[in-house]
Amino acid sequence: MSAADRSAMATERVLVHIGEVAEKSGMSSRTLRHYEEIGLLPATGRTEGGFRVYTDEDFRRLMTIRRMKALSYSTGEMAELLAHLDVVEGGASEGQRDESRRQLLALLDDAVAKREKLARQVERADEFLGILRGRLG
Repeated sequence: MSAADRSAMATERVLVHIGEVAEKSGMSSRTLRHYEEIGLLPATGRTEGGFRVYTDEDFRRLMTIRRMKALSYSTGEMAELLAHLDVVEGGASEGQRDESRRQLLALLDDAVAKREKLARQVERADEFLGILRGRLG
């Protein structure tokens, strides 16, 4: 979708300034600008004053990025996953959607493994906290 198409569609959606999105997402405005610069977030619309504005769709994408970050995905891995999600949700051919679904299934397995690793780390952290509490009496 071209920037002009996004801009036209944005007039039909809720537009939120970058500061509000940063606050709602728990991310900094700088991080949002960085994600836009590297292509994880699409180029945003702008107000007449030049301030970035985001749609509800942009916010959902940002929340997906935040959740991937919690699983220690690199920006490259995030870009790959988001590209497959875009194909599945977009107007691609059935063959392209099927291929992206296959890729997403493999990425789902990877996400499950990453989550299991995090769960083990939390267990070890809890054990450590128990040791500290035990020694403090």
